[in-house]
Amino acid sequence: MKIQKLIGFILSCCLLLSACGEKEIGFKPVNPNATPEAKQLLSFLYEIKGKYTLTGQHNFASDLQRYDNVVHEMTDLYPVVWGADFSFFAMGENQAKFQHCGPMNLSSPFGPTVENGLSKETLRQGIVDEAIKKHAEGRIITLMWHCCYPINGDECNGDDIWRLTDRLPSWEEWNELVTDGTELNTLWKIQMDGIAKYLKQLSDAKVPVLWRPFHEMNGVWFWWCNKPGEDGFKKLYIAMYDYFTNHHKLNNLIWVWDTNAPRNKPGDEAGPYKDFYPGTDYVDILSADVYGAWEQSHHDDLLALAAGKPISLGEVGTIPTDSVYQVQPEWAWFMVWGYCIYDFRRAATLPPPPAEGNGEATPPPPRRDFSNIPNVNPTAKATYENPRSITLDKIDFSGKTYKLKKIDK
Repeated sequence: MKIQKLIGFILSCCLLLSACGEKEIGFKPVNPNATPEAKQLLSFLYEIKGKYTLTGQHNFASDLQRYDNVVHEMTDLYPVVWGADFSFFAMGENQAKFQHCGPMNLSSPFGPTVENGLSKETLRQGIVDEAIKKHAEGRIITLMWHCCYPINGDECNGDDIWRLTDRLPSWEEWNELVTDGTELNTLWKIQMDGIAKYLKQLSDAKVPVLWRPFHEMNGVWFWWCNKPGEDGFKKLYIAMYDYFTNHHKLNNLIWVWDTNAPRNKPGDEAGPYKDFYPGTDYVDILSADVYGAWEQSHHDDLLALAAGKPISLGEVGTIPTDSVYQVQPEWAWFMVWGYCIYDFRRAATLPPPPAEGNGEATPPPPRRDFSNIPNVNPTAKATYENPRSITLDKIDFSGKTYKLKKIDK
């Protein structure tokens, strides 16, 4: 009898430890049908959580390797996270105003605004093809979408996305957008269908994707921004999740909710994270875009809301330094936005370009002309060489699973 009790006690302890182990891992994709590849990537992110930060770099659809190559020239290393944008075609006479975000039909924003003459299909297929190649190298893929308002499809004036003056859509129009069967909702689904077919290719190729739709929703600049509360952004995000997951069966997506770092700048505000959070059932990873000071609250408030889920830096305007790592250790990855990898402080000291044509002095180039900026950024080199930073050479992707090579601290 005593032996039976002892055996029962041991079995109970084993079950308890097993349950505790599952809780400690803390990882369960919000999509119950997530692919093995998506599950493994999410598990990997939990494994490095609080210990390491993956390096990352955004590249634009018109030049998908440019800024990875800039990073390599600066650091002799490559980032792990490769980012791109399904984007839009910038139409109208003010194209240059929006070149900074990399519209598909324009040249990358390091020189004059020039149309590249490529079709939407060619450019988006290029993103997919490049993502498959990068994944085979052991890279982690993150994708986003600067999308026009649904009534305009994928071609619009950038002001259709950046609603800085009219602050549309109205709540009435918003409710129509998120209500199944309405004309506006139908147009939005057609627009989403155009993206889903490319994500489906990645699913077929067994490429998991960190999918971060409708970024910076707590700001006041995009059409999907500034709609807090239960009837606001939350409904839009959940509607996309439902359409991509249940209708299109895109089970390779890891759902990243990507906010802007909150701020109180008049006319350029970004509200509290919690007012726009879709909820733990729809978010795998919480993320923030940081352009400006590295305030501790940006990290701590997001970490508290995450309740154990990973947090990351969806976009950054300056690369995090060791001092940031020390006080904000939970960032799972950072992704520098394209040209922001350049050292703008150094660029500001450059002389104007030489005189041309009639011999008159040529004015300094505009901010978005980066052709004269040297590929030297001491901060980038220091961060990439930081023991906490994970670069591509530290990834073991044998067996098509993400693991860390043995790292000597």
